[in-house]
Amino acid sequence: MAYFLPIIYFYYSPKYFFVNPYKPYVLKSLDARYPYRSIRGRVDFLWPKEKRLAVYLGFNIENFSFGEGLGANIGPVSKQPDVLNYMWRDYGNRVGVWRCLDLFDQLNFPTGTLINTSLYDYCPEVIKAFVERGDELIGHGHTNSQRQSDMSQEEELGLLRYCKEKIKKESGQNVTGWLSPWISETFETPDLLAQANYDYTLNWCNDDQPFLVKTTQSVPIWSIPYPQELNDIPMIIHRQMSSDDFSQMIIDQFDEMLDQTRSPNAPQSLVMGIALHPYIVGQPYRLKHLRRALQYIARSRQDIWLTTPGEICSHMRTLTLSC
Repeated sequence: MAYFLPIIYFYYSPKYFFVNPYKPYVLKSLDARYPYRSIRGRVDFLWPKEKRLAVYLGFNIENFSFGEGLGANIGPVSKQPDVLNYMWRDYGNRVGVWRCLDLFDQLNFPTGTLINTSLYDYCPEVIKAFVERGDELIGHGHTNSQRQSDMSQEEELGLLRYCKEKIKKESGQNVTGWLSPWISETFETPDLLAQANYDYTLNWCNDDQPFLVKTTQSVPIWSIPYPQELNDIPMIIHRQMSSDDFSQMIIDQFDEMLDQTRSPNAPQSLVMGIALHPYIVGQPYRLKHLRRALQYIARSRQDIWLTTPGEICSHMRTLTLSC
């Protein structure tokens, strides 16, 4: 008697038997600092005199160590002392800053003047000229030859306190704002800014409106928009944009943002910053084009709020909202 065993075929689909080895990467987030909030649907507010667009100049006056440390470069980096690149930057403090100052005076433009405190030892008359015209001084480290992110927590807090005290002693201003040299931070920077009694940071370029940043201290700090696009270093030096194109970029940004504030469906109050460095835009052929852009903005002065980052922060603190 013959026995026949049945032949059984197993059909399977890989989706039932395949074990996916991928595990989603867990991203570190800034939820502890601020929540995600779309530019749409926020609580509306107005700038002083019911303006919708706040415009400010972030004018960076920086000082570098000769023969060592960091620095922007216009040509090939040489063995120290790298006189080509150092002297190009020093032109800004000897010549460019004064040409720019004349332009700002001609147009009656205020500036948020970001300074390295080592300038008090090198060219104090430069800082004095901006103080005398009533400009806001903003802490920007002691020198741009160092990155703040390379410091220990104790060193970083010491830097923040030193710059605040130095500016108060030399210029009589109580500094409320900060921009780190090279926009460099540690994980503790917002907490240390609050601990050192700063009211706002310019380090974060992720919004067109100010917003509150949570800290480990009893008070938050404000993030005031500061541009990394509308900025002469990344545009002119890194991307090799011409002076004419950079000027047109400022005009285009102004036109578009002014239109955005006037949206018939959802008008918004926005901040437009322009970041400048005298060793770049203070060169005569670049200054000519910067003048064209700023004159264009000046013709719409009645439609905007020409201001400083500190005034923007002060206004936000009067409002009972968090953007």
